Amino acid sequence: MNIDDHSRYLKEMGITEWSLRSAAQDCAPSITPSVEPHQAISNQEPKVYWLFYGQAPGGDQERLFQNIILALGLLPNEWEWRSLSDTQAPNTQLPCVAFAFGEPAAQALSGEQEPLTQLRDVVLEIAGQDIPLIASFDLAHCLNRPKDKALLWQDLLLARSVLQSL
Repeated sequence: MNIDDHSRYLKEMGITEWSLRSAAQDCAPSITPSVEPHQAISNQEPKVYWLFYGQAPGGDQERLFQNIILALGLLPNEWEWRSLSDTQAPNTQLPCVAFAFGEPAAQALSGEQEPLTQLRDVVLEIAGQDIPLIASFDLAHCLNRPKDKALLWQDLLLARSVLQSL
């Protein structure tokens, strides 16, 4: 089977292919951007904007988060980490999605009281905002239960599909 057939079969099955980035794009993202998120940080124009909420990661959790950013192919000016109290719409005209790591973040942002198992796989909305919200496991949970990383990835793909539909 050649590469084109392989890619076509994966696409037909709805499986997202992974690809390596060039060395120029490969930079370790930081949880706290060095400049305001709406300012251009790279030569490439941002296409989307992600808002990540939850307990700020450190150590292994931060490495997992950095790998998520790299796997999603996000540029440094296409995302920001926010505290739960910061629910203002970002200063951008780009399509935007919010992603809540963990049940407390999902409940606080959406105003829902259901457990995370019922908030996952649903497109929620940040209460009082017109920003779609996807809920998933927190990073510590995924490090303690590696099998749930696949579910976290499914949630990230749902968020990416929401962005593509905006």
